[in-house]
Amino acid sequence: MNEALLDARGLSCPIPVLKANKRLRSMESGEKLRVLTTDRASIVDFQVFCRETGHALVAFTDENGTLSFTIRRRTDIPQA
Repeated sequence: MNEALLDARGLSCPIPVLKANKRLRSMESGEKLRVLTTDRASIVDFQVFCRETGHALVAFTDENGTLSFTIRRRTDIPQA
């Protein structure tokens, strides 16, 4: 399965998280979104975001100041 890419480099938090949330809302359950950012505050912000929303933070890398977060969209539970 391919992953969508969101380039949020140069943006300060919470903007990368807000943009990721908007993109994830339009994606199907289980799809992956890779977010690129340069704001070090994103590390904690994405951890908290995923914990609070139920999305899975499946990968994180830091290469030459570019942070990469791979997030798998949560599986929505049908409401009764």
